[in-house]
Amino acid sequence: DETLLFEETLRHSTEEIAKYATIVDQKDFRKELIVDILAKNSFDIRSLNVVVGRGGLLKPIPGGTYPVSDALLADLKAGVQGQHASNLGGILAREIGDEIGVPSYI
Repeated sequence: DETLLFEETLRHSTEEIAKYATIVDQKDFRKELIVDILAKNSFDIRSLNVVVGRGGLLKPIPGGTYPVSDALLADLKAGVQGQHASNLGGILAREIGDEIGVPSYI
Protein backbone atom coordinates (compact mmCIF):
# COMPACT_ATOMS: atom_id res chain seq x y z
CA ASP A 1 0.00 0.00 0.00
CA GLU A 2 1.57 3.32 0.98
CA THR A 3 3.80 2.23 3.86
CA LEU A 4 7.53 2.19 3.20
CA LEU A 5 8.78 -1.23 4.25
CA PHE A 6 12.46 -0.44 3.87
CA GLU A 7 14.80 1.69 1.78
CA GLU A 8 18.18 0.62 0.49
CA THR A 9 20.69 2.27 -1.82
CA LEU A 10 23.01 -0.05 -3.71
CA ARG A 11 26.23 1.43 -5.02
CA HIS A 12 28.74 -0.32 -7.24
CA SER A 13 32.41 0.47 -7.50
CA THR A 14 34.07 1.12 -10.83
CA GLU A 15 36.06 -2.08 -10.31
CA GLU A 16 32.89 -4.17 -9.86
CA ILE A 17 31.29 -2.76 -13.00
CA ALA A 18 34.49 -3.01 -15.05
CA LYS A 19 34.21 -6.82 -14.91
CA TYR A 20 31.36 -6.67 -17.43
CA ALA A 21 31.75 -5.97 -21.13
CA THR A 22 28.24 -4.54 -21.54
CA ILE A 23 25.44 -3.14 -19.40
CA VAL A 24 23.27 -6.19 -20.12
CA ASP A 25 26.09 -8.45 -18.90
CA GLN A 26 25.55 -6.90 -15.44
CA LYS A 27 21.97 -8.24 -15.21
CA ASP A 28 22.62 -11.34 -13.11
CA PHE A 29 25.03 -9.49 -10.80
CA ARG A 30 22.50 -6.75 -10.11
CA LYS A 31 19.55 -9.14 -9.84
CA GLU A 32 21.35 -11.19 -7.20
CA LEU A 33 21.99 -8.04 -5.16
CA ILE A 34 18.32 -7.05 -5.36
CA VAL A 35 17.05 -10.49 -4.39
CA ASP A 36 19.57 -10.67 -1.52
CA ILE A 37 18.53 -7.25 -0.16
CA LEU A 38 14.88 -8.28 -0.24
CA ALA A 39 15.67 -11.51 1.63
CA LYS A 40 17.87 -9.65 4.15
CA ASN A 41 14.89 -7.44 4.91
CA SER A 42 12.57 -10.47 5.30
CA PHE A 43 10.60 -9.49 2.23
CA ASP A 44 8.88 -12.35 0.39
CA ILE A 45 9.33 -11.53 -3.29
CA ARG A 46 6.36 -13.78 -4.10
CA SER A 47 4.08 -11.37 -2.22
CA LEU A 48 4.44 -8.81 -5.04
CA ASN A 49 1.47 -8.12 -7.31
CA VAL A 50 3.61 -6.32 -9.90
CA VAL A 51 7.29 -5.52 -10.44
CA VAL A 52 8.31 -2.02 -11.53
CA GLY A 53 11.73 -0.99 -12.81
CA ARG A 54 13.22 2.34 -13.79
CA GLY A 55 12.58 3.12 -17.46
CA GLY A 56 15.80 3.22 -19.40
CA LEU A 57 16.86 4.83 -22.66
CA LEU A 58 14.02 4.20 -25.11
CA LYS A 59 12.65 5.65 -28.31
CA PRO A 60 10.74 8.86 -27.60
CA ILE A 61 7.43 8.03 -25.91
CA PRO A 62 5.06 10.09 -23.76
CA GLY A 63 5.74 9.98 -20.04
CA GLY A 64 3.80 7.35 -18.16
CA THR A 65 3.71 3.75 -17.05
CA TYR A 66 4.30 1.02 -19.62
CA PRO A 67 4.16 -2.78 -19.46
CA VAL A 68 7.49 -4.41 -20.28
CA SER A 69 6.40 -5.97 -23.58
CA ASP A 70 8.63 -8.16 -25.72
CA ALA A 71 9.30 -5.19 -28.03
CA LEU A 72 10.18 -2.85 -25.14
CA LEU A 73 12.41 -5.55 -23.64
CA ALA A 74 14.22 -5.98 -26.98
CA ASP A 75 14.78 -2.20 -27.21
CA LEU A 76 16.23 -2.07 -23.68
CA LYS A 77 18.58 -4.97 -24.42
CA ALA A 78 19.67 -3.48 -27.75
CA GLY A 79 20.14 -0.02 -26.27
CA VAL A 80 18.20 1.69 -29.09
CA GLN A 81 18.87 5.11 -27.54
CA GLY A 82 22.16 4.18 -25.91
CA GLN A 83 23.55 1.94 -23.23
CA HIS A 84 22.87 2.96 -19.63
CA ALA A 85 22.41 1.07 -16.36
CA SER A 86 18.79 2.31 -16.25
CA ASN A 87 18.09 0.00 -19.22
CA LEU A 88 18.38 -2.87 -16.74
CA GLY A 89 15.35 -1.60 -14.80
CA GLY A 90 12.81 -2.97 -17.26
CA ILE A 91 14.90 -6.05 -18.03
CA LEU A 92 15.13 -6.99 -14.36
CA ALA A 93 11.49 -6.15 -13.69
CA ARG A 94 10.40 -8.42 -16.53
CA GLU A 95 12.65 -11.29 -15.48
CA ILE A 96 11.58 -11.14 -11.83
CA GLY A 97 7.93 -10.63 -12.76
CA ASP A 98 7.98 -13.61 -15.12
CA GLU A 99 9.61 -15.79 -12.43
CA ILE A 100 6.88 -15.05 -9.89
CA GLY A 101 4.01 -14.82 -12.40
CA VAL A 102 3.14 -11.13 -12.13
CA PRO A 103 3.20 -8.28 -14.67
CA SER A 104 6.17 -5.95 -15.02
CA TYR A 105 6.24 -2.24 -15.78
CA ILE A 106 8.53 0.72 -16.23
